[in-house]
Amino acid sequence: MLACTAMLLALGSSAVAGAGQVTPPTPVLAYAPVQGDASRHAVRQQQLRDQVRQSELQQQLQQNVSDNAKRPGAKNKLLQRQLEQADQARHERDRVALRDLLDRQQAHSVLPRVIPPDAPASSRSGG
Repeated sequence: MLACTAMLLALGSSAVAGAGQVTPPTPVLAYAPVQGDASRHAVRQQQLRDQVRQSELQQQLQQNVSDNAKRPGAKNKLLQRQLEQADQARHERDRVALRDLLDRQQAHSVLPRVIPPDAPASSRSGG
């Protein structure tokens, strides 16, 4: 409490002493990098890898099911053609879903650029 009072008195006296001087406001950094940004990015990357791996495993499983479905009707050309068309449609759907996942991840991974305030001239010139 005593320290706060002393600080307020010191601020008040310095304000009175410098009343004739105008000091420009100190520039404020609009975006300060947060320690958690890197970890959030790493988590998103891991989630993306997990989703891609899960998608690959699901595609393998579906391909195995499709291959097994083709065996009994191997001599039926109409059935084979329908199964091939279904496979192509499934592959296209999976490709589009994966592309969408990657595009969304890339859109989220773009971090805002932080521009630090200019350093004083003396520190830039080396002395």
